[in-house]
This record gives sequence, C-alpha cells and structure tokens, in this order.
Amino acid sequence: MTHTITAFERSPDGGMGLARDTRVRWAFEEVGQPYEVRPVSFAAMKEPPHLARHPFGQIPTYEEGELVLFESGAIIFHIASRYPGLLPDEANARARAISWIFAALNTVEPPILEIVTAKFQEGGKPWTKERLPLIADRIRQRLGQLSARLGEAEWLDGEFSAGDLVMISVLLRARPSGILNEFPRLAAYVARGEARPAYKRAFAAQLAFNTAEPPAG
Repeated sequence: MTHTITAFERSPDGGMGLARDTRVRWAFEEVGQPYEVRPVSFAAMKEPPHLARHPFGQIPTYEEGELVLFESGAIIFHIASRYPGLLPDEANARARAISWIFAALNTVEPPILEIVTAKFQEGGKPWTKERLPLIADRIRQRLGQLSARLGEAEWLDGEFSAGDLVMISVLLRARPSGILNEFPRLAAYVARGEARPAYKRAFAAQLAFNTAEPPAG
C-alpha cells in the first residue's frame, strides 16, 4: 500500500526541517516505511481538492488507499500504531508515550507557535513589542518544567518513542528565538534527536525537496 503525504511546494523555512511534514517523514524513516510526497502550492491549499483532505487548508495530509488523515500528530500516531519502532509493546509504557505526543502538541507547542505568529504575522501591530516578552516567559515556563522532568535522562520515558519524536520536532521550533539554548538539557535532548539516522534522512529529504529545481513547463 502506498503512503502519500502532502508538503509545501516551497516551505517558508526553505527546507530547514520546521514544516510539519518533516515530523511525518521522520516517523516513516524510524519505522522503515517508504512514502511519497505530493507538493501543494499555497494557492492549491485553499482549493476544494486539498480542502477535502484537510478542512483547514494546511499540510501535511496522509493518504493510504481510502484512508485520508490530517494533523501531524494523528498521522504520526497512526504510523506508530501500525508499524513497530515508535511505541513500546508494554501497555503502560505505550500509554505514557502517547501522553507525551499530546503534551508536545497541546502544552509545549502553543506558546512556541504564538511567538512565531507575534513576530511574523503581527510584527507591525502596536502591542507586539509589549506582548513578545510575555509570550517568551510562557515558553520559558513550559521549557523549565519539561527540562526538570527530563533531568539527566536520554529520552522522556525509557527508550526513544513517538513521544520524543513529536516533542523534539516541537522544540526545534523554539530554536530560532534563542530560548531553547537557555535550557542546556533540552538543547542536548534535541541534538540527540537530530543525531538519529532516521532524522538525518528525513531532514535531507525535506531539504532536497525544497531546493530541487521545479519541473519545466
């Protein structure tokens, strides 16, 4: 069965791994499954064919036969549930790994995305200068809590899991602000994720996808 995901035709980050299709690519690489990528332009993302796959007009989406999924967390959970390598076999450990997926997306990522929005979409607003330090403090609070929980451990709960994959993907989005480097344990945790061969393959594929010459015509 062919796995097909959608990705930005040209990612806003130029292929540096911050777009959410990189997370899905990484998951496929960890479980050793091939996948295909369909590029989607910003205009096409708002048109009916793509909206039928993703009602909010975003990426990535996932197609496997008649199954169509959207939201990177749901796609990664599906991949991890179907193929071995990203979720523990033991029931309680598996449940904890799933909890970390939700924690990454629901608790850690929102303030990180908020600072991106404030800087790049609301940068000209009169309140932005005062708002940015407040958002940064919320990020620091979450990262401080996460760092305390991680401690000196290599991964969040024993062996590397989908929970780590999603959490590291989220933390990477905090790096451009400089806040991640204020938490050495988390910076080292992210570096361990980036050092995994599967991540390196996913990053290289995403970069190549975004720097390839567009097809003629």
